Amino acid sequence: MSSESWPPQLKEWVAKCLGQITDANRVDVQSELKQVIGEAFSAHTLWTTDWAGVQLKSLLPKPAITFNNLKRKSFDAPNNTNKKAKKLAGKNSPYTSTTDYGDQLALNKRAERFQREHELEKTKHLRIGHQNANRSLNNSGTTRSSSVYSGNDEPEGDPNVIGWDRYTIVGTSQELFKDYLRLTSEPKPETIRPYAVLQRTLTELKMRWKKKEEFATSYNWICNQLKSLRQDLTVQRIKNEFTVQVYEIHARIALESNDMVEYNQCQATLKTLYDLGIPGKVEEFTAYRILMFLHGRNRSELNLYVGQLTHHQKADPAVVHALEVQRALAMGNYHKLCQLYMTAPFMGPYIMDHFIDRERVKGLMVMAKAYRTAPLPFLQRTFGFDTLEDARTFLIDHKVGAFFTNPNSPDSEKILDCKAMSSELTKAFEERYRKIAIRGAI
Repeated sequence: MSSESWPPQLKEWVAKCLGQITDANRVDVQSELKQVIGEAFSAHTLWTTDWAGVQLKSLLPKPAITFNNLKRKSFDAPNNTNKKAKKLAGKNSPYTSTTDYGDQLALNKRAERFQREHELEKTKHLRIGHQNANRSLNNSGTTRSSSVYSGNDEPEGDPNVIGWDRYTIVGTSQELFKDYLRLTSEPKPETIRPYAVLQRTLTELKMRWKKKEEFATSYNWICNQLKSLRQDLTVQRIKNEFTVQVYEIHARIALESNDMVEYNQCQATLKTLYDLGIPGKVEEFTAYRILMFLHGRNRSELNLYVGQLTHHQKADPAVVHALEVQRALAMGNYHKLCQLYMTAPFMGPYIMDHFIDRERVKGLMVMAKAYRTAPLPFLQRTFGFDTLEDARTFLIDHKVGAFFTNPNSPDSEKILDCKAMSSELTKAFEERYRKIAIRGAI
């Protein structure tokens, strides 16, 4: 049991008791102090006991001894007492001043130390109480008690924080925007934004991203601000629907901006938050996770993940679409796959962008074995290109643009020599798609 966890009133009382110790009552006082404090600790009453009213029996004044009693005792003593016995009797007598002034000085210093600790503890609790008052104003607009303890109760917790305790940091900064910096020391409340300010920050960031041309908002700036917002949430241990919303928004913006590092970090955190039972767009991000497994060709984890989905999740349109993409890939139905790419909901197309060309090449390799020639318009329809130019550019990028039987004809009339391009297409696939690098994958 550390004295650091003692209430200030107990420390003050102990310091007062230690200051009254003499050489005669030292053992009794120390023994009774340990007993009284130990019993209070076992009964969980350290914080509820009125220590100022507790009196140690060992510190109560002794009954006065009259001169007659002293005189009678001295005459009753045996006449044959030797010098050694008289010396011992004199040493143990309460009327003989034998105080060790070095011990008394040490006791006084100990009492002063307890008093200093008491003052430091009082200052600490006043500071924490002030922070709690600020938190109350920010979260509810009403002032709560600034005291850390009320009787034997723990301080009132923040419902937005899982596992809240009196050591939870509560920010006091009112700045809407703040650059993201990695923490290299203990965070300071004055540099962290409280919950209410973070809500206003997210609203402003969403508006600026929607009107990014008007505000000249770059992705690098918006990503920096969202990471700073996530950091303030993490430092204050805020885990609620707002936290989920922040990570979902950042994940979507990252997909839109082709930043797979940040997307994968957000997706990993969202899985943890969803597992805690915090509501969010679970089905939408379940579909994204399936598409990411397909991108990474991670069949074992994909099968395990799909097997854990609930009936409610499997019935969601976004999840249904992702599972159809899985089925089309498994069956080698590249025409169906490209149709699903054109109709993917939410941010699904941004994820499919990372593997659709790979699957188009695989489909073209199959076509090269089945067809001798193939018109460019047919390739456009089969593989879901928006225009004939997009289809021709795709063939050029994969080093088979020179295998048209009529290269000088308009795109609508061009015909691809499938047999001639087969070996070159296989070579291009090996070079570009044999290895998969998913940046930021967790």
